[in-house]
Amino acid sequence: MKHIHNQGHAFRHGLSAPFIFSVIVPVVIADFWIEVYHRVCFPLYGLETIERKKYIKVDRHKLEYLSPVQKIFCAYCGYVNGAFQYWKAIGGRTEEYWCGVQHQKSFDFNSPQHHQDFAEYDDVEEFKRKYHSYEGEKPK
Repeated sequence: MKHIHNQGHAFRHGLSAPFIFSVIVPVVIADFWIEVYHRVCFPLYGLETIERKKYIKVDRHKLEYLSPVQKIFCAYCGYVNGAFQYWKAIGGRTEEYWCGVQHQKSFDFNSPQHHQDFAEYDDVEEFKRKYHSYEGEKPK
């Protein structure tokens, strides 16, 4: 927020605005398709759907002390950043359902939080304990 008040940045902000706001087109398209996937596939998988309202909240535009431009930015960020978090939750639950195996550990990869209960990479016994094996055996 502090950068909006700095008049020295007005030119750079003006140049970046089309790039920032052009993201709304792919975000709305992706949001539509991810929501269709979520509402169709989760019930088919027996997964509980994720509550959208817990991730997307557009309310800061109601604050009277914000300028009209700030209200637009706040509404935009509330929707777009909320959508990203919502998609992350949907993707995480999907990955948990389909592929509960961690990635190989490396110093240059930030493992997602939802991976913590996945089977360790290349640990066949843990995989077999946690999931049906690829050979159709029941877990022990």
